[in-house]
Amino acid sequence: MSLRHALLGLLSEHPASGYDLLKLFDTSLANVWPATQSQIYTELTKLAATGLVAVGAEGQRGRKEYTLTDEGLAELRRWLTETTPNRVARSEVLLRVFFLGVLPPDRARAFLVELADASAREYGRLRELDESIPWGDNGVSVHGRIALEFGLRFNAMRREWAEWAASQIR
Repeated sequence: MSLRHALLGLLSEHPASGYDLLKLFDTSLANVWPATQSQIYTELTKLAATGLVAVGAEGQRGRKEYTLTDEGLAELRRWLTETTPNRVARSEVLLRVFFLGVLPPDRARAFLVELADASAREYGRLRELDESIPWGDNGVSVHGRIALEFGLRFNAMRREWAEWAASQIR
């Protein structure tokens, strides 16, 4: 996935300014694909230069509202249907787990207990986020909710697994 396609996807719902897109990232995509303000504005400039988005309106203090062009929608659809997602997963957490045997058992268990606690905290944060969003029936809401559910289930599974793993270390 790229920031380019994330922005095209968000703009497929409705026009938005860079600031609006940053806020959408903070409440939705940040859990999947984080981006900074400078990254978003830089990518919007590139998208406009290539004709994938257009500046629909300019307001006070240089505020620009971006709209998805037909070419941008075609690129988003092409990316969704014609490219294969990168399925190579690297996990620093699991790499560390693999080598926990070099630590004394109490330190290895502590690592896993902290992982369980961190997963529980992240689950709680995502649950609060879920409850704070006024989910609608538009595409971003429906599919954003599905993506958030992945985060909830993943963190619940990781917490349960880390607790089990800690109990395995003698």
